[in-house]
Amino acid sequence: MTITQAPARTTTAPAPTPRRRVPLEPYLYLLPHALLFFVFTVYPIGYGLYISMHRWDLLNPVKAFVGSEFYRNLFTPGTPQADFFWKTLWNTTFFTIVSVPLLLAAALGLALLLHRPIFGRTFFRAVFFMPGILTVSVMGILWRWMFDNQIGLVNAAREVLLSAPPIPWLSTEGLAWVPIVIGTVWWTLGFNMTLYLAALSNVPLSLYEAASLDGATPWQQFRFITVPMLAPVTLFVFVTTALSSFQLFGQSLVITGGGPSRSTQSVIQYITEEGFTNAQYSSAAAMGFAFGLIMLIFTAGQFGLMARDVKGD
Repeated sequence: MTITQAPARTTTAPAPTPRRRVPLEPYLYLLPHALLFFVFTVYPIGYGLYISMHRWDLLNPVKAFVGSEFYRNLFTPGTPQADFFWKTLWNTTFFTIVSVPLLLAAALGLALLLHRPIFGRTFFRAVFFMPGILTVSVMGILWRWMFDNQIGLVNAAREVLLSAPPIPWLSTEGLAWVPIVIGTVWWTLGFNMTLYLAALSNVPLSLYEAASLDGATPWQQFRFITVPMLAPVTLFVFVTTALSSFQLFGQSLVITGGGPSRSTQSVIQYITEEGFTNAQYSSAAAMGFAFGLIMLIFTAGQFGLMARDVKGD
């Protein structure tokens, strides 16, 4: 009996997978931005947090660690930090509540007027946009002079037209907000108007023609066509305008100096005073982080509204 031996099976090992080469070029392009972001964003935030947790005195080389002491001061009734921080935060919130609706309504109204084919439309668009190129110091000086208690143009016009005595606008609580709000609206109106003009040019004219054939009045066309079509732009304008209003600083500083009795002082103005005038660097840093957290929460809520609006579309 012959036994045939099966040939030995040869197994070949799989070829090694070549290692994937990681390209370095994208990281080299990102490196300058990463360095600038670290130097001007990450490092200042970390260093500011470090200052807020130490008793920072430029004349004392020893910086004692105090933890959350300066943060607790903001919530301790009776401390100057708590009293003035929340007072100036309310001042800033009040300014935002008053100015944002005015800026939205005035910008939309001007955009509707200048969207029509009227004579000199381009000229008027440029006129309403031009104040936005001024610096805040120039704008503040202009409106401070306009509402000056004695020689202001507003009081002079009242005296000539109404034979009324001058009103102390800049030294009366409540009235001191009038030049700040009016000056801010006049100063920043043109940018929002331009956004609305761009959005109006994208609304199809066929919608208005169909509505006219169905007997819709101009008010009904505005309510049921214009407003819904401009909703995304309105939300964007609202978010950006509210964030800008919460950063109130130069207008109140130049026009009223934060007075009278801190009634128009913004929270950023008080933080600056605490740090650079009172030399309370740790307290100012803590207030800056507290205000930044409030703004972060507000911004997250606004972006949530924007995301929901996009999903709804």
